[in-house]
Amino acid sequence: MSQNLGHLYGKQLINYLPKAIDSAYSENEELTLIVQPNKVYEVLFFLKNHSSCQFKSLTDICGVDYPEREQRFEVVYNLLSTTYNARIRVKTSIEETNALDSVVSLYPSAGWLEREVWDIFGVFFINNPDLRRLLTDYGFEGYPLRKDFPLTGYIETRFSESEKRVIIEPIQMTQDFRYFEFSNPWKTSNIK
Repeated sequence: MSQNLGHLYGKQLINYLPKAIDSAYSENEELTLIVQPNKVYEVLFFLKNHSSCQFKSLTDICGVDYPEREQRFEVVYNLLSTTYNARIRVKTSIEETNALDSVVSLYPSAGWLEREVWDIFGVFFINNPDLRRLLTDYGFEGYPLRKDFPLTGYIETRFSESEKRVIIEPIQMTQDFRYFEFSNPWKTSNIK
């Protein structure tokens, strides 16, 4: 799909769903739709079932954290139409305290993908039949891919040889914070 075709197709989709799609743009021959969070299900339903779309395959759901934004999280749905050999990306932004509607009823593969976004970013999906931790340990606190998550985590899980069992305990820092200077000693200055 060339940039012109992608742009025209995006305009056509905006005409079909003017209250749901805020904008569309084409980059690297892939169309991206910016959608309101409460209209994600409606837009994905349309893209899957309309005869000129046929995006029957949900290939991925990703999360991105922008802590400086009011709507902190961006959730990205990547769709594939094998009928038209085309891909489309649907993006929405959501606040930390809000939730998105689950799309498991449209795309069964969304169950695991939504669980992953929930587990690592904390974005809640309403009506997901099995929204629980997927990638982190039992009892894990926090969401590890948030930009404000501490690099060391909050707890440590280890096996105790003396007690012969797994122990979960708060992390203890063994040294104070140090500043590392990352200057390159091999770099020479003003040599042309």
